[in-house]
Amino acid sequence: MEPRKKPSKEISRRKFVKTAAAAAVGTTALATGCKQDIGGPNIISNKTFEWRMVLFWGKGSKVLGEGAQNLATWIETMSQGRLHIKVYGANERVPAGGVFEAVGQGDAELGHCASYYWAGDVKAAQFFAAVPFGMNAQQMNAWIYHGGGQALWDEVYEPFGVMGMPAGNTGVQMGGWFNREINAVDDFKGLKMRMPGIGGAVLNRVGAEVVNKPPGELYSSLETGLIDATEWVGPYHDYLMGFHEVAKYYYYPGWHEPGTVLELIVNRKAFEALPADLQEIIRTAAFRANLSVLSEFEAKNNDHLKILVDQYKVDLRRFPDEVLKQLKIYSRETIENLCSGDPQSRKVYDAFSAFQKTVNAWGTVSERAMHELDDI
Repeated sequence: MEPRKKPSKEISRRKFVKTAAAAAVGTTALATGCKQDIGGPNIISNKTFEWRMVLFWGKGSKVLGEGAQNLATWIETMSQGRLHIKVYGANERVPAGGVFEAVGQGDAELGHCASYYWAGDVKAAQFFAAVPFGMNAQQMNAWIYHGGGQALWDEVYEPFGVMGMPAGNTGVQMGGWFNREINAVDDFKGLKMRMPGIGGAVLNRVGAEVVNKPPGELYSSLETGLIDATEWVGPYHDYLMGFHEVAKYYYYPGWHEPGTVLELIVNRKAFEALPADLQEIIRTAAFRANLSVLSEFEAKNNDHLKILVDQYKVDLRRFPDEVLKQLKIYSRETIENLCSGDPQSRKVYDAFSAFQKTVNAWGTVSERAMHELDDI
């Protein structure tokens, strides 16, 4: 018999690495109580979670409710069913205006809405939704994701036991539907108009009467004269609401909401109780929803503005420059008044404003310059 050959150092090294890796996987599986799945990624825990999401809008509402439902579906798919989310439309589980409180108290783990609806309780929250003459969708994303906005948002929401993150954007909204012409800022005096957020406070400042009726009552209110004007979102949703049937003039631009962020509110304790991979799945799904909703709005607003103008002969008008200049002045005064009585709002708005100045400087030589090429 030939003497046994001594294995090479390379073969011994490979055998050691293979054995050590197998031992590590087995140890992890024992420590976490997981079954070893050789054919797929190693899952931290097989525990499943049943969560609830409450919406400010109807579950079946186009883009908004559908976007929230898509978000829930993506989370369940990515988690391979480990995190299931039941979605409740406005007023199904809690009133639309109770979404923030419901998530904070743990009556629901998630909420989908826009943060300016909570300005009565959290004044600084509205800066994470829309600011008159503020940043557009692209700039808001830059501020929140890479300009310090998310850290401020976390700070504002922390006392309420919730977290907020972008989960959609309407893009630039329209200025609204009117049954009187707006040729000067004085034409707003006595006007009864639906407009939320800081924009509504600005209208109050110029003499309008802000009436924030729920979406389902806007058409009838405009038709019967209970309100003289309303804004909603943009051409797609405005067409679905039928405002072109009961209003004479359609004004732009949406000075009050240049890029409205839709938020996913998350109960902080519930989130922190999740395994790390499920936490990242929620963040990833919200990130996807943020891009998807904005993209759908952009595509459908483009199509439906053409339908409104070409097929329904809507009287599309731009606010006069002098009106916009005056509204901008009143907007600054309104925001300064808001911040003077609330240190947290001052902190957030100062950060917002500083970032806007910087990003606008870049935008002048990038986005704006490219748009100006259309006139060459």
